[in-house]
Amino acid sequence: MSNSHHSSQAIEDYAKAIYAISQEREGLVLNGEVAGRLEVTPATATSMLKRLADLGLVDYVPYKGVNLTPGGERVALEVIRHHRLIEAYLSEALGMPSDRVHEEAEVLEHYISEELEALMAAKLGEPSHDPHGTPIPGPDLSPPASERSSP
Repeated sequence: MSNSHHSSQAIEDYAKAIYAISQEREGLVLNGEVAGRLEVTPATATSMLKRLADLGLVDYVPYKGVNLTPGGERVALEVIRHHRLIEAYLSEALGMPSDRVHEEAEVLEHYISEELEALMAAKLGEPSHDPHGTPIPGPDLSPPASERSSP
C-alpha cells in the first residue's frame, strides 16, 4: 500500500470514528475517545487530530477535543456510505453471512470507486439500511434520518 493511500485511509478512519462518537453524545469528541476507538495511543491520536485540523476536516481545541467541520463530515459520511453499502452488497448479492460482512467492509471501504459505489447501490435498489439495520447515508451524503434527528 502506498504511503499516501495509507495516509488517506487513516484520515477516513479518524473522520469515521469522530462522527460515530459525536452521534453518541453532545459536545467535543475527546482525543482519548478517538484513541480508544481506533486502538492507538493518545499521542498518536493527538498528532493525527492536529493534522486533520491542518487539513480543515476538524476544529481542534487543545486539551478539549474536536468536532468535524462540514468537510470532515463529508469524508466521514462517504466512508460510512461505502462501508454500509459494501456490507449490504456482500450480504444480499453474494450471500456472505452477516457476521462476516463487517470485517470485509472495514478493508474494502477505502478502496471502492464512486462508480462501483453507484453500481452496488443501483443493484441493491439504493438500500436505506445495511444488514445490521443501520441506516446508510444517501448518495448526496446527507446523514441518515435517524442520525440527523438525534441530539
